[in-house]
Amino acid sequence: MNIVTIVGSLRKNSYNMRLAKTMEERYKDKFNMQIADIRSLPHYDQDEENNPPQAVKDFKDAVSNADGIIIITPEYNWSVPGVLKNALDWASRVDKVFIGKPVMPLGVTLGMLGTIRAQAHLREILASSGIQAKILPPGAGNEVLINFANQKFEEPTGQLVDGETLEFLDSKVDVFIDFVQQSKQ
Repeated sequence: MNIVTIVGSLRKNSYNMRLAKTMEERYKDKFNMQIADIRSLPHYDQDEENNPPQAVKDFKDAVSNADGIIIITPEYNWSVPGVLKNALDWASRVDKVFIGKPVMPLGVTLGMLGTIRAQAHLREILASSGIQAKILPPGAGNEVLINFANQKFEEPTGQLVDGETLEFLDSKVDVFIDFVQQSKQ
């Protein structure tokens, strides 16, 4: 199973990227994970959408060829970061590579609410007519909202080490794997 992970933070020591790296290592026996490069994507420009720059083509190819997508987002001003929205805007145009793709949203924050508002907005964006992703249903506790990150990630490795959080994440990753497999049928 091939999974593309999109991390909505460009910050060098981002907890969201740390989560992606933890997942890449922890679940390497369950799926192949590629972390997409959204840093190199130019600002979305409709004048360029039919002949986009190579970075956009590479990003869209990765999404198109993936069995499923994991999106890990911080929360900026109660919503998703602009770099993540930009990536989704590119993906929603012309060949619309997200249509029908199984997607699992996650998020990490230092605060108490664990990116709940950003993930709510992300779900709205992913359900839009241009994207039409197949989003892991939020029911049954499928939201992965990791709060108080500074207490759950180890320094200097950056790995998520909180046992309860890892156990919860393991269970939700298994749900997502089943969701991806069911989507292929």
